[in-house]
Amino acid sequence: MFMRLALPALVVTLFTGCAINQTVKPVERFADHQVCIIENPAVKTGFMVSYKQALEAKGYVARQMPSNASIVDCAITSTYVANWRWDLALYMTYADIKVYNGGKPIGEAVYDAKGAGMNTAKFIDADKKIRELVDQLFPGGAGQ
Repeated sequence: MFMRLALPALVVTLFTGCAINQTVKPVERFADHQVCIIENPAVKTGFMVSYKQALEAKGYVARQMPSNASIVDCAITSTYVANWRWDLALYMTYADIKVYNGGKPIGEAVYDAKGAGMNTAKFIDADKKIRELVDQLFPGGAGQ
């Protein structure tokens, strides 16, 4: 009897909290075609490369700004944070992209796999995930 109850309890325990969350508050249309991205030196350089390429694919001019730039240095500015972890392989565990218009927040995309535990869906291609976040964050693209 104990074993029949223990196995389901173990399975539930292992997979509880194995969630991956993604939330996006898309930006509303804006007239500017340029998005200035403030570099985050604490994040792998590949993130900036993927982010710029994803914006450019949507028709924006992506301008890389130094890490000491301000969110009011351009009309439309973006910041980002991303972290990687090791669990059998290196994977992106968290990403947060914020967009500002005149220094005021207008959109945000968050991918959070910190609580993924044994969920193998956490082993995503970071480049594809960044493109997906940008597609959802900027749904209309430049000039639409």
